[in-house]
Amino acid sequence: MSWNPTLDPDCPTGDAVDAIDTVIIPRARDLGGFEVRRALPAPKRQMVGPFIFFDQMGPAEFLPTRGMDVRPHPHIGLATISYLFRGRMHHRDSLGTDAWIEPGAVNWMVAGHGITHSERTDDETQVDPMPFFGIQTWVALPKDHEDRPAEFVHAAKDDLPLMDGEGKQVRLILGSAYGARAPVKTASEMFYADAVLQPGAQIPLPDDHEDRGVYVVEGAVSVAGETYGAGQMMVFRPGDRVSLKAGAQGARLMLLGGETLEGPRYIWWNFVASSRERIEAAKEAWRAEDWAHNPRFHLPPGDDAEFIPLPDR
Repeated sequence: MSWNPTLDPDCPTGDAVDAIDTVIIPRARDLGGFEVRRALPAPKRQMVGPFIFFDQMGPAEFLPTRGMDVRPHPHIGLATISYLFRGRMHHRDSLGTDAWIEPGAVNWMVAGHGITHSERTDDETQVDPMPFFGIQTWVALPKDHEDRPAEFVHAAKDDLPLMDGEGKQVRLILGSAYGARAPVKTASEMFYADAVLQPGAQIPLPDDHEDRGVYVVEGAVSVAGETYGAGQMMVFRPGDRVSLKAGAQGARLMLLGGETLEGPRYIWWNFVASSRERIEAAKEAWRAEDWAHNPRFHLPPGDDAEFIPLPDR
């Protein structure tokens, strides 16, 4: 698919820079040789469209038998996607899914009423250090999908729409943008895309979505003369025409946004819900640790020897 030539690539000038509603500087956490930078939720912004959680994982280099080792843990009220640029990650969940998440592919896990999963880099065939770099995102579900059954959907890298031209390459991960639609069905309208820009290339944001944001993964971009570098997220005002221009080293961006939800969401640990009561019910279900009879949570087959206990906080 070639780049849509009808979209105006010109950057805004003058007062148009006010289209940036919020600039978010992620909070960094060191997980023992592995850094995570969290852009959402932020003090001034809980969500961008339905996107409620946005973590940059790495970049890092994992030694053989040492790396990410996240034990089984629960989720409700959200869908997750771990999108990798480099490396691979082993996903197992309580649906029986046993899959490797690899660069460029979509692995869409809908928690709904409840799901348990683990994330590990436990490839026994790995003998060399493995570069690892990616983005983990949670999407909050609309109220009428919060209690839906859990689901896991995979879409290969080559199945995703790719728009290539004019110095930019955009892979559509979820939703719709630039006249294309990704293959995975979502519960609300959204867009999520991986955009690689050559030096000086310009890209407009989709103007048919209510909420829109950009996260700079690598390089830098400018908007009306202001420059934003790697690790920054910009959230833009609804309705404004916005375009970004890559700096001298080019840029890699994650474009995200979509339809806003009916109201704010409560977040506690790995749970997202429209009410505190839903959170409390999920806490009690996980605290019981009764995997044989629990209608909401049980441990992933093949990875059921351990789990993360409910936090005290």
